Amino acid sequence: MDQASTPDPAIHSFLQEIWQRHLPSTRARLDLLEDAIRTMLNGNLAEAMRAEAQSAAHKLSGNLGMFGYIEAGEAASEIEHIFKQPTPEKLPHLVSFMQQLRSLLAPHL
Repeated sequence: MDQASTPDPAIHSFLQEIWQRHLPSTRARLDLLEDAIRTMLNGNLAEAMRAEAQSAAHKLSGNLGMFGYIEAGEAASEIEHIFKQPTPEKLPHLVSFMQQLRSLLAPHL
C-alpha cells in the first residue's frame, strides 16, 4: 500500500493493520487460483472448483482495490472473467494474469 495514496498517517496505519489481518485469506485465495489453473490446464476442472476460483478472484479483485493495489485488483478481475466463461483460447491469458498478480503482490505478501 502506497502511503502517498493515503495522506492521513492514521488511516494508512489502520489500513496496514487490516491488510495484515487479511493476508492469510489473501494467500489462500491466491493458492486456490493457482490450483484451479493447474487443474484446468490438465483438463480436469470440476464445476465446483471453477465456481470457487471465480468467487476467490472476485473477492481478491475487490479487496486488492480497497487496499490500493489497483493493478493487482485488475489482474484478479481478469482472472474472474476468464473463470466465469473459460475457453481453451483464454487459458494462456489466465496463466499470464496469474503471474502478473503474484508478481505485483510479492513484495506485500
